[in-house]
Amino acid sequence: MNEELIYATLGEEGFTRLTAKFYEKMKADDLVGPMYPEDDWEGSEERLRDFLLFRFGADQRYLVKRGHPRLRGRHMPFKIGIAERDRWMKLMGEAADDVIADHTIRNSVMEFFGQVADFMRNQPEPPCNHA
Repeated sequence: MNEELIYATLGEEGFTRLTAKFYEKMKADDLVGPMYPEDDWEGSEERLRDFLLFRFGADQRYLVKRGHPRLRGRHMPFKIGIAERDRWMKLMGEAADDVIADHTIRNSVMEFFGQVADFMRNQPEPPCNHA
């Protein structure tokens, strides 16, 4: 993944649009939407945008405001299993489809999101029922 190319392509404006489109979809979602505090949608959106600007563009806003990302620890209070991961990825994929025109860049960003979303899982996989 070429972070510099991704940031050069999307820039702050692209990541801002991506997170805005994603949160627009999250607010209407019945599975993962309720995990977000109803009175802090704007804060959640800003934190994700700032994290992405840090991760892809080395922008320091996130670190100044929040310190080390500690993503897994920050998400530990929420039950995140396969269904939640998959829904998060679906909504982010839809937002990426709306915002990122370059398919190579979109695929690279979604690969990153897939790794992070899988890392956030903190619930065991359901048992496999073999017949």
